[in-house]
Amino acid sequence: MTAQPVPHLILRTEAGNRYLSLASSNCWTIGRGDDNNFVLPDRWISRNHAMLQRMETGEFYLIDLGSRNGSFVNGRRVSVPVTLHNGDRLTFGQTELEFYAPQTTSPDHGLGADSQEFTATATLHVRRLISVLVVDIRNFTGMTRQLDEKVLSEAIGTWFRCAGDIIREYGSWVDKYIGDAIMAVWIHGTQEVEPDEMVRIAKALSALHKMTSQLHEQYPLPAPVRVGAGVNTGYAMVGNTGTGDRPDYTALGDTVNAAFRLESSTKQIGKDVALGETTYQYLSAAMNTANLFKQYTVNLKGYDTPTLTYAGTFADLDALLSQTTG
Repeated sequence: MTAQPVPHLILRTEAGNRYLSLASSNCWTIGRGDDNNFVLPDRWISRNHAMLQRMETGEFYLIDLGSRNGSFVNGRRVSVPVTLHNGDRLTFGQTELEFYAPQTTSPDHGLGADSQEFTATATLHVRRLISVLVVDIRNFTGMTRQLDEKVLSEAIGTWFRCAGDIIREYGSWVDKYIGDAIMAVWIHGTQEVEPDEMVRIAKALSALHKMTSQLHEQYPLPAPVRVGAGVNTGYAMVGNTGTGDRPDYTALGDTVNAAFRLESSTKQIGKDVALGETTYQYLSAAMNTANLFKQYTVNLKGYDTPTLTYAGTFADLDALLSQTTG
């Protein structure tokens, strides 16, 4: 009996405990609808209520999917993705579950042979050409101060859910949910990027912007929600941490870090989208980017030398796409 215990959720009922395994995947949905991984017959639970996601570090995140009655961790409502710890109480409607994953409580990340961290990290062994998209909600802190907690949770949950649907539609997946931002990854061929892949990324970004700008029509928000984005293309270490027919790739390295920094740089230069130099070159090969995205030199946090970026507005991006598809 030396094997590590499998993370799971515990549902305590009058008939005894029910154990919901958190293994053999990296993403589980919870809700009343039959299409969820965990179906809970509670009329206070939404059809698609919440999602659990396991990251490459072994951490688990709880993400509310815009549920009507909210998701709670230890009695506190979840407005943005939160990290779970062993023993946390998760409440959906009138149903309470206990999160069991002892390894998530350990602060020591030493890579012992039996550790979960070692298992996840050891899969990151293939160097691949990828494009990384980071999208961040603008002035999220200001929104949290102005909005009722329930409205905020529903609006942001809807944004996360719709963003995931859009990114999947255009051939990628959400690798990370980080507070008020998401990161998505496209894996390319071994040597080059196909033109249609860059077009898909551009279309995904345009769709994300349009979806976000319409949120205030569905929820009583003080103003239309805005996002900024960074896209970077380069080589990174990637690996499959999924199993069977549900591969779940993740990526690490400078290409990923630079995408986050490029997104932050849009605030410095007053634009919506910042592209890495390599991304811009591939995009130019797929579309006529002349006169739409301008060149800037930015100082990215953590980098010793200035970085070239090509930036523009979402209107510029839509004009680019209309030229391509027209």
